[in-house]
Amino acid sequence: MSDSETTAAGGELAKTIDPAAIEARWYAHWEDAGLFRPARPNAVPFTIVNPPPNVTGSLHIGHALDNTLQDVVIRYERLRGKDALWVVGTDHAGIATQMVVEREMALRQDKRTNYTREQFIEKVWDWKAESGGAITRQLRRLGCSMDWSREQFTMDPHFSAAVIKVFVDLYNEGLIYRDKRLVNWDPKLKTAISDLEVETREINGQFWHLTYPLADGSGSVSVATTRPETMLADMAVAVNPTDERYAALVARGAKVRLPITGREIPIIHDEHADPELGSGAVKITPGHDFNDFEVGRRAGIAAGDMLNMLDSEARVVQTADGLVPAELVGLDRFEARKRVVAMLEAEGLLERVEDRVIQTPYGDRGGEVIEPWLTDQWYVAAEKLVAAPLAAVRDGRIEIVPKSWEKTFFNWLENIQPWCISRQLWWGHRIPAWYAEDGRIFVAETETEATKQAGPGVALTRDEDVLDTWFSSALWPFATLGWPEQTELLKRHYPNDLLISGFDILFFWDARMAMQGMHLLNEVPWKRLYLHGLVRAADGQKMSKSKGNVVDPLGLIDQYGADALRFFMAAMESQGRDIKIDEKRVEGYRNFATKLWNAARFCQANGIGASAGVAAPTAELAVNKWIVGEVVETVAALDKAMADLRFDAAANTIYHFVWDQFCDWYLELIKGQIDTETRDVAGWVLDQILVMLHPFMPFVTEELWHKLADPAHPRPYELIVAKWPEPQAAVDAEARTEVDWLIALTRELRGAKAELGISPGARLDAYLATPSEAGRRIIAGNGAAIERVARVSAIRFESAPAGAAMQVGVGADTLVIPLEGVIDIAAEKDRLAKALAASEKERDSLDKRLANPAFVEKAKPEAVEKARTDHAAHAAEAERLASALARLG
Repeated sequence: MSDSETTAAGGELAKTIDPAAIEARWYAHWEDAGLFRPARPNAVPFTIVNPPPNVTGSLHIGHALDNTLQDVVIRYERLRGKDALWVVGTDHAGIATQMVVEREMALRQDKRTNYTREQFIEKVWDWKAESGGAITRQLRRLGCSMDWSREQFTMDPHFSAAVIKVFVDLYNEGLIYRDKRLVNWDPKLKTAISDLEVETREINGQFWHLTYPLADGSGSVSVATTRPETMLADMAVAVNPTDERYAALVARGAKVRLPITGREIPIIHDEHADPELGSGAVKITPGHDFNDFEVGRRAGIAAGDMLNMLDSEARVVQTADGLVPAELVGLDRFEARKRVVAMLEAEGLLERVEDRVIQTPYGDRGGEVIEPWLTDQWYVAAEKLVAAPLAAVRDGRIEIVPKSWEKTFFNWLENIQPWCISRQLWWGHRIPAWYAEDGRIFVAETETEATKQAGPGVALTRDEDVLDTWFSSALWPFATLGWPEQTELLKRHYPNDLLISGFDILFFWDARMAMQGMHLLNEVPWKRLYLHGLVRAADGQKMSKSKGNVVDPLGLIDQYGADALRFFMAAMESQGRDIKIDEKRVEGYRNFATKLWNAARFCQANGIGASAGVAAPTAELAVNKWIVGEVVETVAALDKAMADLRFDAAANTIYHFVWDQFCDWYLELIKGQIDTETRDVAGWVLDQILVMLHPFMPFVTEELWHKLADPAHPRPYELIVAKWPEPQAAVDAEARTEVDWLIALTRELRGAKAELGISPGARLDAYLATPSEAGRRIIAGNGAAIERVARVSAIRFESAPAGAAMQVGVGADTLVIPLEGVIDIAAEKDRLAKALAASEKERDSLDKRLANPAFVEKAKPEAVEKARTDHAAHAAEAERLASALARLG
């Protein structure tokens, strides 16, 4: 550390922690000193990549969980001496970024179409320089130890080159193609969006039953629809092949004449029609419904011949056959719906209308109802890329944690559809395809190469579309390492070791990385995939702005410190289960940091400072042997939890060691008898705590690491690059037995005093007529500790005098403690008996209520839950009071 940075080394600890000051100082130092990726060319590599947040984004509670878990892992592996690389960057987020920039332009009464494409893109880059990347500053506040020196962006030149190369290579392999198919069209954004970007909402709507007259006038067919306006582009009526009601009509090639348009369309057989639903006949609009599209293809209707009745803004256009009445052309789809229904009703062809709850698709960004729309788009033949990822998960080359997600992964990949990768935007990776006037397509990495392919004299026009953002981010694990160049970084850090992501992007991103990585590099992108759950509101509801229950992680950091929020996230993360935000728990973990701080102040005040080495000091005293053994077991438990990716187990292991064994027991047991050995052991244990706790609480631990050093001899290195504990010691069974006996005695006595209303500080005498060998030895060697901690003046190896007394069991020994003169025995018995009767009465009353099926089945769930909680509380209190009475005999 430089002279300017030694201000944090040594010196008396303040009475209270100042998280904000500590966090700002240490993060800046770590980053400036290059400590997030120290030079370790000969160390074992360990690599993770962050799910790149949108450049438009700001830190939300899901980011806080996701990145906390990643930072815990990377700091842990760095402490274990590995060449730990955490790749960081942001995604250009095509739709989101273009929306943000256009929204800002609109505030100035400006719009994108006032500019050329190049001018608009320049404005987006200007926006990124000024306003983009706020989330990267916020990730720093969380303490994320990412390699910022190599920060990536999916529109960086080297990354863009990789994206274009992949498109061209996959096209040349026949894995990317152009096709006319239905897509999810967002009329607000005027672009196709992925199935995964569609939210299905339940909306109160209608089900219209319509009459379609037979063309020959011999009758009619009834159909029903939730979108009556689409009848303007109907091309068939389908009935099930098993439905005898329509067999004759299909056999003679009967047609219906559509109302309004007069178009004659055939009645066809198709399994899609369910004879049990409604009339059994279904209108088929292949250009505007995904199911109908497949029916149309089975009926032999080419995609190019399917009728389209909507433009990019979901307004009615004239169909290819010119049969849409002029009065409907140009109407918004929902206005057209009203007009079509009115026209059908006027013709007497509207049979009835049902009110129904309709499953309606909405765009997750634009917020508009999505329209299935027939367009020419670019597709990846995803079904040809899934075999390798499926095999890798099945044979263990990719381990999914929790394993329960494997089934979902298999199901999606085994039923995958072609992936639409073109988007009708200006911001993004422009598709490297050029068109000749005769319809030929030339795909190349540059226009020069495309021109060579086309030959002299052929005028080319470049495709206007850009690639789906997820297409480029699928290359993240290797393009960030320099691919397609065979860089040393790529050779050393691919495949990555671990990917941590929310389960909600398993298909958006994780599966696509697996497909691309295994196809392009013939290797898995990462060896393990950890899927965590969602962070929910305190009541378990999903957070949303509309509900007003969104929790700002930066607000929690401001209030409680980053360490407390991080520890909460890790302690609550239990292999994929959703986390309920609990501010009281966050506050509790701030108190945990304060507990450690105060323990360090006690140590500092008693001459306990930095340790001399990694190995445990030699110890002779039982209490010191015991705490060394506890460190040994804590390290082992932590290592196992981290190997199993049990973040909750890891956090709770170090929490209980620090709070219980070290602070509550060890420091209490050594008070007043801190000799040289104890100073050495205590200093070593405190150092091991700081190292083990560092991945979870990096700021307070780094501060204490330096403050506990001798100001004249500051630490030679920062905690972030210290060495993971190697105690080189064993658990001493005899010492454990001795200290466990002392702890058990103290706990039992404190509990008994509380039950009988005796002051916690009251010193009592105890009698042990026939002590066990271990009991005699422990009592003889720990008189001072027993008096100070357990508050027992003396333990006599003889029978207790006659009179009221209580008994306390400790291991194989039972101590008798006289109570004459300590409490009023009769009054205490009377008090306990009355309290016991009251608790038993409440317990039994609640027991009867809960045994009554009428109450359990009919009462509000919260009332039933409260009754159960109250019953458990009264039952426990009755048991406690009965125990207290029994003590008094």
